[in-house]
Amino acid sequence: MHELAVTESILDIVCHHAKQAEAGRVLSIHLVIGELSSIVDDSVQFYFDYLSQDTVASGAELVFGRLA
Repeated sequence: MHELAVTESILDIVCHHAKQAEAGRVLSIHLVIGELSSIVDDSVQFYFDYLSQDTVASGAELVFGRLA
């Protein structure tokens, strides 16, 4: 369940930077995740889809990458 807290932090960071850049919309977010972090991509995507509703990041594509 720690994916919820992680996803909330990701969304906060994205919205903060979008506001600074005066962006009207965020299209994609590229995430690089350490292999040992035990983050489940599908869980992050699920929480992101729910949490990002009515934000500049609503509908943004999450692109997951893994560090070895």
